[in-house]
Amino acid sequence: MNGRIAQNQELILAVMNGLRESSNADYVLCVPYPYLGQAQSLLHGSNLAWGAQNVCANETVALTGAVSAYMLADYGCSYVIVGHSERRIQFHETDDTAATRFSAAEKAGLIPIFCMGESVEERDSDWTEYIVGRQIDSIIRRFGAEVLDKAVLAYEPLWAVGTDIAATPEQAQKVHKFIRDRIAKCDATIAKNVRILYGGSLNASNAAALFAMPDIDGGLVGRCSLDAKAFVDICKSAN
Repeated sequence: MNGRIAQNQELILAVMNGLRESSNADYVLCVPYPYLGQAQSLLHGSNLAWGAQNVCANETVALTGAVSAYMLADYGCSYVIVGHSERRIQFHETDDTAATRFSAAEKAGLIPIFCMGESVEERDSDWTEYIVGRQIDSIIRRFGAEVLDKAVLAYEPLWAVGTDIAATPEQAQKVHKFIRDRIAKCDATIAKNVRILYGGSLNASNAAALFAMPDIDGGLVGRCSLDAKAFVDICKSAN
């Protein structure tokens, strides 16, 4: 829930300029709903895509204040974040409602960025694989592994989000490999090709080491996305 029109323009233009010559990775800016038009206007024709931070599972119903996937598509969105930890915790979204919104996004032609992760209590109780497995299974169980073919997954341990304590490359790699192996039990080809991002206190100092891990395909950037130089440096590590 960041941004103002003038600040957005300054930030987006700085990111565009910083990544103008970087073409070996995909870059996406996910903005709050009111600024989708601004993002579309500034980013159209650039090497950056844009998307939203959440979406409603319904298409057209009497649901005041909700935004459907087709509305996002009208603003040229390519991506939408689904199941982010802050949505799950503060808005009581569940595995099933996240899975339903994942499906709605795909039906509208959007690429969902599906977030998963465990709390510090769950990690300390050695429940990480149970929690993350349950979250990815909420999609596979209802829609089949084939729907992951065009999706992006993101592992964001809750204990690392906004804490300045990122998972180590080895910790993150272990969970990313678990996710990939879980999918491989259903479809080895999709498991090999699906992109799995890391999120949680990702910054310019730790990005390269995390991205060097074999099963980490990029980053879901939080606070550092509000700092053009920090964000561009992370993107260049991916590039």
